[in-house]
Amino acid sequence: MQSKATSVEAYLRELPEDRRTAIQAVRAVINQNIGKEFQEGMQYGMPAWFVPHSVYPDGYHCDPRQPLPFASIASQKNHMAIYMFCIYCLPGEAERFAKAWKATGKKLDMGKGCVRFKKLEDVPLEVVGDAVKRATLKKFIDVYESVVKAGSKRKSSGPSSRKTKAKTSTSSKIASKTMTKKVAKKAASKKSAKR
Repeated sequence: MQSKATSVEAYLRELPEDRRTAIQAVRAVINQNIGKEFQEGMQYGMPAWFVPHSVYPDGYHCDPRQPLPFASIASQKNHMAIYMFCIYCLPGEAERFAKAWKATGKKLDMGKGCVRFKKLEDVPLEVVGDAVKRATLKKFIDVYESVVKAGSKRKSSGPSSRKTKAKTSTSSKIASKTMTKKVAKKAASKKSAKR
């Protein structure tokens, strides 16, 4: 559920007390561990951290008017969620994150783009903090650009005269959804090559 709140503080005020406490705790851990180059604010109706245009002028490839997303948190209808683009983008980080989470004995409900939880006690905050700390700005942008540029090269090699605005928009959405798969395959190839 996207909020119409224009600030993180306004978003938090909208939440029931138990959810506010949980979201604030996750927010605090992210703020304690994230690099100073990232900015906190509202993005896509959620409290978020992103690479501001002043640091990365190209913005998000799906919508360049938006700064490059890094992570966000939200209170959804049936759960709360941590959206960690930062770990899904970096090779091996999603697997490392899942392994560390499970090692705490807490149940992991991890989807293709988020980690869902019902209450704060379900979240090993130190695992979230460690993942955010490992995802430095340089690593994050390097991997992001390698995947986006690889997608652009494939698009530009096709017959451009037949591309329509709708088709380009659809391609951007598909590129966004498949970015994680490409990064994972690239990481797996590098691992195989090292062996």
